[in-house]
Amino acid sequence: MIDLSFNIAKNQRSFTQEGKPFFYLADTVWSAFTNATIEEWSEYLDYRKMQGFNVLQINMLRQWDASESDLNLQPFALMENGDFNYHALNEAYFDRAEVMLQMAVERGFIPALVLLWCNYVPDTWAEMFQKGNKMPLDCVENYVAYVVNRYSRFEPVYLISGDTDFPTERANAYYLKALETVQELSPTSLTTLHIQGRLREIPEVFAQHKGLGFYMYQSGHNSEFQHVAHEIAQHFYHKPEIRPVINGEPCYEQISYSRNVYGRYTALDARKAAWQSLLAGGGAGVTYGAHGIWSWHKKGKKFGIVEGEGFDSPYDWRMALRFEGAWDYSFMKYVFEMYNLIGIKPLDIILNNTGEIRAAGNENTIVLYVPVNTRVRLSINVQDYKFTTIDLAERRFAQTEVSVHEDRSMIDMHSFESDVVIIGTK
Repeated sequence: MIDLSFNIAKNQRSFTQEGKPFFYLADTVWSAFTNATIEEWSEYLDYRKMQGFNVLQINMLRQWDASESDLNLQPFALMENGDFNYHALNEAYFDRAEVMLQMAVERGFIPALVLLWCNYVPDTWAEMFQKGNKMPLDCVENYVAYVVNRYSRFEPVYLISGDTDFPTERANAYYLKALETVQELSPTSLTTLHIQGRLREIPEVFAQHKGLGFYMYQSGHNSEFQHVAHEIAQHFYHKPEIRPVINGEPCYEQISYSRNVYGRYTALDARKAAWQSLLAGGGAGVTYGAHGIWSWHKKGKKFGIVEGEGFDSPYDWRMALRFEGAWDYSFMKYVFEMYNLIGIKPLDIILNNTGEIRAAGNENTIVLYVPVNTRVRLSINVQDYKFTTIDLAERRFAQTEVSVHEDRSMIDMHSFESDVVIIGTK
């Protein structure tokens, strides 16, 4: 088995693997354990490995809004009314998950396992859609201990919560019990909280908890609030408790706008959310999502078995697997590794009247993301830097001229028609 040795870097802003900088490039594949056949899983893993992905975010339990599946796999025994009997684990389900994790780890992936998605916990926002079938609090420790003891050899990351809003002390007790169980049984495991879209605050009991390894947020799928991709990254970056920051759920490629709003997110939309996250404080990495992969959808099957957030139908998983946007995220990883940008610091040097253009840097490099073509005005003198403009749509590299006047600089309009990253190196 590959020795993953996945840890937080000494500066607390990024990750390392075997002592080397590690760019966290995850794919959202929540429903793999319940929906994917072993043969499909193998095909999926080979394709994502070829693209350079290195983390897989998977829901340990059934995803409440997954697509319909013929596999009929349940993590717990069922009662007469169809609810889970949380006191009776289905060993066959977890046996199969172990096989799938073994396959992933053998290919070099780090599993990031969600322990408690919000619909399993009382009082969360999911209550309006799924009122019953909650896990009793007294079952949380046994369930989490079972998962940790069984899968710790794979060195997974644990996403303690899934899509939660921390509404009450009763709900928070679930997540705290899960976090402390992981910490007790596997103190070296990295943990985080997958929180509700656009949420930027977590309760102090978690923010102050030594067992919490890094911050994860989601900029989400609401068309009115895509600006939070950079706003929330910046917010968590400046928290007094310093941890790596990851946008764990930007808008998925080809998912429709939430709340039954007409429209779908393109590869450009997903790319923009990612680059803005990375340069605003989330420079440890990012997570991709394809509408059809996260729910593991198959053509002809139902979507939204449980009424949810009003998303339009997904693509078949094989088609979604090959969306172009995944290559955009793969290219981000390539650029961050090539220019030594992992964990890069956000910079407040943009004079343009917009928050859409983002800047970040380290001792040798300045990086700018420009989503719409315009002159970019900087509040610093960059005469010691040589700049290159990267056309993100076609992945072309162009020489770039910069004019400098005293303590300010300007980069003229580029020659491309889409978004670009401009990189200056000393």
